[in-house]
Amino acid sequence: MLHEKTKVRIIETHCANSAQNMAIDEALLKNFVYNANTIFRLYTWETESLTIGASQKLSEYNLAHKYKNTYAKRITGGGILYHGHDLSYSIIIPTDILKEYSIKQSYEKICSFILNFYKKLGLKTCFAKDNKEIQLSKSEYCQVGYEAYDILVNGQKIGGNAQRRTKKAIFQHGSIPIYSTSKNGIINPQTGISLEDIGIKIDYQKASELLIESFKESFNIECENSTLSPKEIETKEELLKDKYDYASKQL
Repeated sequence: MLHEKTKVRIIETHCANSAQNMAIDEALLKNFVYNANTIFRLYTWETESLTIGASQKLSEYNLAHKYKNTYAKRITGGGILYHGHDLSYSIIIPTDILKEYSIKQSYEKICSFILNFYKKLGLKTCFAKDNKEIQLSKSEYCQVGYEAYDILVNGQKIGGNAQRRTKKAIFQHGSIPIYSTSKNGIINPQTGISLEDIGIKIDYQKASELLIESFKESFNIECENSTLSPKEIETKEELLKDKYDYASKQL
């Protein structure tokens, strides 16, 4: 990905609910073997979807009634994130590829393709840490706080990204808001801005194509279109039954 040509599995999955999307992410990571090909997955969400961080409980927020059947817990940390208007990605990279980089350096390196994506749309981008006007802070809602490597476009935070590490892999996923969720022109700070809110008209398909193009340009990679393997599908189904079946469990 950095120095030597790296092969990447490009996986584009269909629109799915929160449980299915998070089960796929976890299945890909569980089945990732040492020094396997990097995985780059793109996916969208059913409307009114929501994910929470690994340490959060939906019951602690005034959201349980509305989202009890449309939420899922991520395998990463961070805050509450609303979906259904966004394009999401997941990346799984062998740990050895980024062994020369610290955690912060690797995060910045991986996120470079997202900055490149926004730049291709004519937007001015930077990390929150590089904007002197931004005061870094944490929030239980992903879009409300500012962490060092949150991405800003034209001075405003957009989307969110989170990372998890294992001995074998670096896993990162994130959200790129495409369509506006504002009502009567008022943007809810908990859902944040979208590309549509700042005048960018683009659909999921074109955004996916541009994101893949940005990914290819940002790293030294060789891409191959792929789908979930039988083992990955089997793991996903097991997770949906044993872990993500929230209807039969307490929130």
